[in-house]
Amino acid sequence: MRILLFAAALMLVTSGWANDNVLLIQLRPGGGFTVWHTEGESQLSDEEVMTLEAAAKPGGGDEIPTSFGPARAYENSDGVTIRLPAARNDKALLLDRDNCGHVRLWHAAGTTTLSEDQITDIFMSALPEGGKRLTVGGYHVKAFITPFGVTATLWSIPPGK
Repeated sequence: MRILLFAAALMLVTSGWANDNVLLIQLRPGGGFTVWHTEGESQLSDEEVMTLEAAAKPGGGDEIPTSFGPARAYENSDGVTIRLPAARNDKALLLDRDNCGHVRLWHAAGTTTLSEDQITDIFMSALPEGGKRLTVGGYHVKAFITPFGVTATLWSIPPGK
């Protein structure tokens, strides 16, 4: 019986985690924000990402075929940006490496949509060790200052709370 209760509790917790999301918010020169998502439809393989990263140049590297059509990688101050003009919605990816050197992809298009005012509130709340938890729309949010911008962890507010 305890095993069944544990399994049920684990399923509830993991289904709640499935709704979590992390955003990378970058301040654009001249104002406004670029928002990158951890989830997106353009899921390139590790091999494709590494090939594009190696080919990246400031003006754009060679066009390389991928599972989402031709792609070109650009080396810039933020690292490497991959452009996927043939993709339906998620036409750009930003490469990031964690402290261990693992590649993380940020997607230009994701499922979380927030207003400019909500993005501003999240951005302004960020601290290096994590800012105060905010409530934004149907989410709780905690924002952190990182070398690439502000990362914001969002988790859904349970119904009735």
